[in-house]
Amino acid sequence: MTFLKMYLVAFVVFLAVDAVWLTFVANKFYKEHLGFLMKETPNYVAALIFYLVFIVGLVYFVIQPGIDAQSISKIIIGGLLFGFITYATYDLTNLATVKDWPIIVTIVDLAWGSVLSTVISVATYYLYQLFW
Repeated sequence: MTFLKMYLVAFVVFLAVDAVWLTFVANKFYKEHLGFLMKETPNYVAALIFYLVFIVGLVYFVIQPGIDAQSISKIIIGGLLFGFITYATYDLTNLATVKDWPIIVTIVDLAWGSVLSTVISVATYYLYQLFW
């Protein structure tokens, strides 16, 4: 039950933070740099599956261990590393295999993945402490 509570909190925070990013920042950036690869309409099922899987990893590898240890520094370091490594898997693979993949997209995505994971982890840590 504890995992599920952490998961739900992290999922809501992720949706809120990523919605702001995608709506106000990333949309124009990605169209400018990856418009030649983008679909007219995103595959929302694939996006939802990514969110569901990503949050499982974040809670299991970062949030729950940080809460169990009562350590905000563990949460911050874990969030930064998890975000960097997971986004690097995608972006560095694309940089290595997709013709004309812009390096600026990789750099921005690595920074965003690191920040996003850290913000979700820290917010979940404090919200979980507040309510449970």
